Amino acid sequence: MLKVTVLGTRGIPGVLGGVETHCQNLYPEIVRQSGTAVTVIARSPYVDYQISEFQGVHLRTVSAPKKKSLEAIIHSVFAAITTLTDGSDIVHVHAIGPGLVVPLLRLAGKKVVFTHHGPDYDRQKWGRMAKMVLKLGEKLAVKFASEVIVISDVINQLIQGKYGRDNAYLIPNGVHLPQALNKATCDSVLAQFGLTPQGYIVAVGRFVEEKGFHDLIQAYQLAGISKPLVLVGDADHPTPYSESLKQKAKDTQGVVLTGFLKGDALQAVFSQAGLYVMPSYHEGLPIALLEAMSFSLPAVVSDIPANLEVALESDVYFPVSDVASLAEKLRLKQHETRCSYHTYLEKYDWAAIAAQTMAVYNKIAGN
Repeated sequence: MLKVTVLGTRGIPGVLGGVETHCQNLYPEIVRQSGTAVTVIARSPYVDYQISEFQGVHLRTVSAPKKKSLEAIIHSVFAAITTLTDGSDIVHVHAIGPGLVVPLLRLAGKKVVFTHHGPDYDRQKWGRMAKMVLKLGEKLAVKFASEVIVISDVINQLIQGKYGRDNAYLIPNGVHLPQALNKATCDSVLAQFGLTPQGYIVAVGRFVEEKGFHDLIQAYQLAGISKPLVLVGDADHPTPYSESLKQKAKDTQGVVLTGFLKGDALQAVFSQAGLYVMPSYHEGLPIALLEAMSFSLPAVVSDIPANLEVALESDVYFPVSDVASLAEKLRLKQHETRCSYHTYLEKYDWAAIAAQTMAVYNKIAGN
């Protein structure tokens, strides 16, 4: 039986984040399809277990400081060391920060798959030194990994141009079609926040600069909309930006803060919205947008390359950071009816994505 150890994620299940959602959906599907023994190493501040299991995936925690500038790197080093004696055939590293440990793993004789989820050094939250470290992580991971997976063609072109790596596997993020929630559950969750089905606008994500929620609140004020604006999420680490954003939200009539939600509560608030908005400055391939599409929500999203790659109708997009344009889109689309995205979502099937990832594992394992 093939044994795979995964690092680079904060943890699963129920931890907010693109990499986390990716891992939570991918690895149970790989276990179901192939019987591969998968262990996901989580960061201790984000989960309440030391050793556990989720849908056939083994879970193990390794300590990490809950400090944004050090957390991913220190945890990845500790996690990488544990893989040297865990009997794994393959180590799968996610994201460019943890990518710093790829050469260490290769020197130790490990076969390494690296998934590039996006150029995180473009995020506004990082200072000059952090950006340099992230760029180094990208370079080392792309150059030294046994195989590289990219989640979008934008990223594929990036690493071809910068590092000449032209044999990466393009395997996108995915989405599951949602299971219908019990109406009583939906009504109960919405009642907690004073919401009614299709009667509000929703945005989902962490409270960091690159998500653009400050633009969204400003545009919402400018649009003069009576529907509530619901922001689902929070910050992993309190920052001056996140505290300022929450204060701005509290001072703006009609804005509702739910904090982090997961499970049925998240699905209820997300799926019952009337309009989904993603004003991001940076994404890899946005799982939250794919989830909104799975709920058939009309959408307004920024015109960054990752969002454009989903190739929605042109009127869905607005110029990133253009608050006036976003406000106009909110006014125009606040009463739109539900959409069918069936043809768009066919390429984002987790079963196919798991099979493609498994093919990469089998190749480097010599199967």
